[in-house]
Amino acid sequence: MTDTRTYTVTGMTCAHCVASVTEEVQEIPGVEAVDVTLETGALTVTSSQSLDDAAVRAAVEEAGYALT
Repeated sequence: MTDTRTYTVTGMTCAHCVASVTEEVQEIPGVEAVDVTLETGALTVTSSQSLDDAAVRAAVEEAGYALT
């Protein structure tokens, strides 16, 4: 089973922001792919197991940003 979800991240302004969010979200167990688009704030996460929205939110917040 693959679970793919898209979120919106606020507060990112540069490539370093994208890298920080990507790095933190990739640490969630089961995550296979992370795609972050700076211009729109879109965060697409693909996982081999059911995604926990709270874990994604916590990872984004750990990077210093917020989900809307």
